[in-house]
Amino acid sequence: MALSIRDAVPEDAATILRFITELATYEKAEHEVEATVELLTASLFGSGSISRAVICEVDGKPAGFAIWFYNYSTWQARKGLYLEDLYVTLEHRGSGAGKMLLKHLARIALAEGCGRFEWSVLDWNEPAIRVYEAIGAEPLTEWTRYRLTGKELEALAAS
Repeated sequence: MALSIRDAVPEDAATILRFITELATYEKAEHEVEATVELLTASLFGSGSISRAVICEVDGKPAGFAIWFYNYSTWQARKGLYLEDLYVTLEHRGSGAGKMLLKHLARIALAEGCGRFEWSVLDWNEPAIRVYEAIGAEPLTEWTRYRLTGKELEALAAS
């Protein structure tokens, strides 16, 4: 079994959407997926895109993906790499594909001068938490993430 990682291209948008949908289903949130092939193509590959994506392949066939963007740390006065999503298909979990994606992104973070490599994980996702702790990642227990969407976002903007 040959594992490889390559930069995603616009022709991968349908595959990325399939992976996003599978991930959302795993996370019990498939009803929240608003992405379409057209939206992914524009947001990942269009002019002004701030996100990047890679595809993990097993024997030349897509087996997973990662999407990330750069954030910023005022304390470090440097950018950081924020992993938005990482997904490996059920049949390829345990193959090393997820760890290979994380290593790939860690190398990008270092090459780009990032001071941090961060992501979020659902507190019930024990398999992912075990992988993250095995590579030396630590949870941030002092921080609570907040989010505004939909009507609440619109209301704040209009106030």
